[in-house]
Amino acid sequence: MEVRIGIQDAVRELVLESPDTPDAVAKKVAAALKADGLLDLVDEKGHRVVVPAAKLAYVEIAAAEVRKVGFASA
Repeated sequence: MEVRIGIQDAVRELVLESPDTPDAVAKKVAAALKADGLLDLVDEKGHRVVVPAAKLAYVEIAAAEVRKVGFASA
């Protein structure tokens, strides 16, 4: 699942592939904002991203995309 994080005063956004569910990521974002703490996420490769909640501009959580593989006959 893809997560895009916009950070205040930053030109680029952070993009990571998370093994967590969309609900789990949303709960982590909500908890970080409520506590005015840190948003701490780990991507599929084990890289850790830590962002201060006060600097979050937005967090876009995309559902897992199902890719179809095969050939179609017309």
